[in-house]
Amino acid sequence: MDAAAMEVARLVLLRQAESTPPEDTPDQTVTCTGSNGYDGRMGVRISAIFVILVGSTLGAIFPTFAKRSQSALVPSWVFFVVKYFGSGVIVATAFIHLLAPANEALTNECLTGVIAKYPWVEGIVLMTIFVMFFLELMVMRYADFGSGHDHGHSHNHGHSPVNGDDLSLEDRKRAPEDTEAAPSNPHIPGEDHLGHQRDHIANSELPTNWEVQHMIPETYSAQLTAVFILEFGVIFHSIFIGLTLAVAGEEFITLYIVLVFHQTFEGLGLGARLAEVPWPKSKRWTPYLLALGYGVSTPIAITIGLSVRTSFAPEGRTTLMVNGVFDSISAGILIYTGLIELMAHEFMFSPYMQKGPVSRTLYALLLMTVGAGLMALLGYWA
Repeated sequence: MDAAAMEVARLVLLRQAESTPPEDTPDQTVTCTGSNGYDGRMGVRISAIFVILVGSTLGAIFPTFAKRSQSALVPSWVFFVVKYFGSGVIVATAFIHLLAPANEALTNECLTGVIAKYPWVEGIVLMTIFVMFFLELMVMRYADFGSGHDHGHSHNHGHSPVNGDDLSLEDRKRAPEDTEAAPSNPHIPGEDHLGHQRDHIANSELPTNWEVQHMIPETYSAQLTAVFILEFGVIFHSIFIGLTLAVAGEEFITLYIVLVFHQTFEGLGLGARLAEVPWPKSKRWTPYLLALGYGVSTPIAITIGLSVRTSFAPEGRTTLMVNGVFDSISAGILIYTGLIELMAHEFMFSPYMQKGPVSRTLYALLLMTVGAGLMALLGYWA
């Protein structure tokens, strides 16, 4: 009898143990996959190389061509539309097509350790913005990229040289009145040092022969720095999306269509910035070369992705970390460029907007909103 009772008690305890989940069960570790979704269709994938090459290259080259044509073939309003539409594209690319994928990559559940214990995306973006600001600040202060002006020349008129940078705010306000009696030609060295300050005019108001007239473009050095950094940001972004497209699985066709428009619109945004820089005649081909560099970046990445389609893993640990870090850096670059160079500079500090009719500002703002909206919409499918 005792043996039977003990057996019944043992069975009851065993049943309870099976029905009660253990409290100290360790969390299952999610491992990063080491494969991709490549499913053939090589012919269509190869076609993406050429379609995206044409779309992105034309998008990046067209703004410079439109700006320089200024003819019935390409009326001035076309460049106006492309410029501000492209500005919206750049801003939306930063937030929708870079910041979101970076967060997705660096917060992937398969990543463990210190990478999972800190919001690295926001941290990297913050550091990038401060680095961008520091670089532009130093460039504006010290750099002199081919302006052809010697700001350190001496004056031989019996008075001390006056540098506009050394004037106080009160002196700057009085400067136009105090220099009314200055010679009529402000371009003669030594005649009127403050003429240098007045010759730095807005790029939108530069005549085609600005070099001959010895005019100095507005913040020329800073613009060159900003445009080269912007090129760096969009090219890295283009490389990673090209690799992803090359080995995409069932979603390949949708991603293919989206990236054609994405790269074309992003090319318009980059091209608008390249066209805004007043390139001297000795560097007149530079914007076309930079546009071509952007245009070939994604096709080259697709080619590389197809060549390593059996081993490349978009969801691998190393790939996720590299992709997340570089997308974060690119997002920081484009956020700074979009908010400071495109929005604040072009709208709030530009004589072209300040002195123009309010309708011009409203049209530009509408175009920028449309560009940002279309890129944000593309993010739904991408």
